[in-house]
Amino acid sequence: MSDIRQTRNTGILRDGWTGSVEDYALSCNWSQDGNVLMACDVMGGIKAFHGKSGEIFWECSDTHDSGLLATSINPEGTLFATSGQDGNIMIWSVEKGTPEEQINLGSGWAENLVWSEDGDCLAATCSRHAYVFDKSGKEIWRSETHPSTVSAIAWSDKKELATASYGQVAFYDIEHSQLLQKFQWKGSLVSMVLSPDGDVVACGSQDNSVHFWRRSTAEDSMMSGYAYKPTDLDFDYSGTLLATGGSEVVTVWSFKGSGPEGTRPGQLELHSKPISSLCFAPKGYRLASGAKDGTVIIWDLNSDGEGNPIGAAMITEKVSDVAWRPDGRALAAVGSKGQVTTWRIRN
Repeated sequence: MSDIRQTRNTGILRDGWTGSVEDYALSCNWSQDGNVLMACDVMGGIKAFHGKSGEIFWECSDTHDSGLLATSINPEGTLFATSGQDGNIMIWSVEKGTPEEQINLGSGWAENLVWSEDGDCLAATCSRHAYVFDKSGKEIWRSETHPSTVSAIAWSDKKELATASYGQVAFYDIEHSQLLQKFQWKGSLVSMVLSPDGDVVACGSQDNSVHFWRRSTAEDSMMSGYAYKPTDLDFDYSGTLLATGGSEVVTVWSFKGSGPEGTRPGQLELHSKPISSLCFAPKGYRLASGAKDGTVIIWDLNSDGEGNPIGAAMITEKVSDVAWRPDGRALAAVGSKGQVTTWRIRN
């Protein structure tokens, strides 16, 4: 059973419910209608919570030998994919809690998963390859061997996939099995996010910088000065703002006009330890940030990247993931000791 109780909060965050998973919580994912919140732990435990009450619909443990690495829920909110250190991908029914398909990629770690925007395809990585499968688990595309482990993947549209690895970002036409575009960089790229229109690709680098390219012009820029590797990146729905971690401060770059080149980023200072998760609301310039100090903060931003906190809460452990409900009226967070927390958003 979930522990239904009030949570301490300020500003626009209203009391919600808390529950838990059995180990370090890896991720939280909402179904499209907000009726289900999926939470997973690193040892392979999965729980499906009722989005409003916190009651448990179903749960499953030890789904992947040696541990879970990635999760993704499809846009319809009906299928939930997991992958792990055992090289397996499992596709679950969100409603029934049953594994519908299982895919084995071999002996490597299956580290990344993401559904296409139409929900017809699931992209995954294992070691130096990227793969695309249909909903039945049939392989429909496989990349060539990358120069290193594929660190991140993202769909730029329903038939085009981007991959990041050591020294490069590559874009592939999945339908025609064609390499469309490649951007090269001298270092290891550890994270990646695309703007909603697919034109800007931003990557966190091993050298504590953020590098980005504009696909339409092939122009590139670098934003340095981070204390740590920027592993957390997110664009707002319009592609105007790019939020980045890499320190205790959330740094927000504005792509408005000719930016961000030649502009100063917004600096959101309130966390006392490094940022561990970032997520923009489905609409508008509200940003949720979670940090290793256990704080969750909601920021109201301007188009220049500056902004103010409008809500804050504290959980009892490091925040590992935050996620907005698709309607923007609730927020979930999970932590390093397995805590699962939700808040309602006051308008």
